[in-house]
Amino acid sequence: MTKSPVLPPELTQKSHDFMARMRRENERYYEGTGKNRSAFVLTFGCQQNEADSERLAGMCEEMGYKICSEPESADLIVVNTCAIREHAEQKALSIVGQYKHLKAKNPALIICVCGCMVTQEHRCEDIKHRYPYVDFVFGTASLHRFPELLVEKLERGKRIFHPTEEEYLVAEGLPVRRESTYRAWVSIMYGCNNFCSYCIVPYVRGRERSRRPEDVKAEVRELVEQGYRDITLLGQNVNSYGKDSGGGYDFADLLRELDAIEGDFTLRFMTSHPKDASNKLIDVMAASRHIAHQFHLPMQSGSDTILHAMNRHYDTKRYLSIVQYMREKMPDVTLTSDIIVGFPGESEQDFEDTLSMLQTVRFDMLYSFIYSPRKGTPAEELEQVDPKIKSERFERLLALQGQIAFEKNQAFVGQTLRVLCDGVSKNNSALYSGRTEGNKIAFFEGAPADTGKFVFVRIDRADAFAFYGTKQQ
Repeated sequence: MTKSPVLPPELTQKSHDFMARMRRENERYYEGTGKNRSAFVLTFGCQQNEADSERLAGMCEEMGYKICSEPESADLIVVNTCAIREHAEQKALSIVGQYKHLKAKNPALIICVCGCMVTQEHRCEDIKHRYPYVDFVFGTASLHRFPELLVEKLERGKRIFHPTEEEYLVAEGLPVRRESTYRAWVSIMYGCNNFCSYCIVPYVRGRERSRRPEDVKAEVRELVEQGYRDITLLGQNVNSYGKDSGGGYDFADLLRELDAIEGDFTLRFMTSHPKDASNKLIDVMAASRHIAHQFHLPMQSGSDTILHAMNRHYDTKRYLSIVQYMREKMPDVTLTSDIIVGFPGESEQDFEDTLSMLQTVRFDMLYSFIYSPRKGTPAEELEQVDPKIKSERFERLLALQGQIAFEKNQAFVGQTLRVLCDGVSKNNSALYSGRTEGNKIAFFEGAPADTGKFVFVRIDRADAFAFYGTKQQ
């Protein structure tokens, strides 16, 4: 029998006990000062990190903290970090460095750094020695221990460094403070077993652990009942869902049952690995009522030589067969991907093969990155591509994809699309913005009442990255 990846109930209860203990402390503080303590949560990285931060914020509220929007107002600062690229780590460290003056002004301020970056031993040691004003540190497996570590810090006064757990488990029942009232993240699994040669995720997130189907379905059903309109299922590789349980129940089965939930909502998922993108999964999507015809399928490179060096376990022929089947079953599918430019050993021909694949597949959108060596991964030891060559190739990739995206978006001009409105645009206060089923952004003249609702927008013009249209009455 496969061992359950779920945190034992007594450990979940322990977390709640520490939350209650901290809440009583904050209530006493309020009685003595007339002020509420505040917490600020800052997130770097992927959607999985955002989902984790919503739980961190939920625990803060449960402990009696008010969530604030500026670190200057906080009594507790929580920085949830990312390790996927060097730039993300340096940015997080730079921000943490800026908090030194806040600690000098307010010695009672508690600063916590958590997440993927500090799960790496060298980064944890770096913070220990170079950032003495950081009070405690914990890794991705210790999310449920956040209240316990906070109480320990406040009661004992000593700095705490807890980057790893003996075992990575799924903690159910932690409070959540969602950033939106109509869009939601739902983590369905954690960790990764793929060990792509460039990627740090398996080392900082542990092996794959799937949540129980009944727990996922209960969470999604509750969100739909609360009026959430756009729900994204998360995992480092959602296509692997269920494989660790050994029961034969897979991601397609979960999607089919979630699609059966009644309500007006759109269901999405990310991220997928091509080696596990089955015809069964695509068939379920094509026959569904709620699953968006949108698929994020990271290709990473169009060269079989590089894909092998990346340890991706598929080749371009396999990738193209998935795309072909997907478009046969869902002609309207929006297809997006990830590309890494300048992976170690990438020749000019390898890069040209990638550009050729872009021309063949014609992605709607591309998330492209210049390769960044990650300490402890096999690719770090390989011969690196010259930075100037990487930058030049990156610009060529962006130019080609920009042209493809522009051409694809022109086909939508004149169509009327259903858009979930996000409110006033951050870039232009005269317009409202929202996302289509294909997750493309659309700008239009809206009204405050539109926020969080589906509206229909006629697309009047399009560029490579957005639609501009008129809301239909």
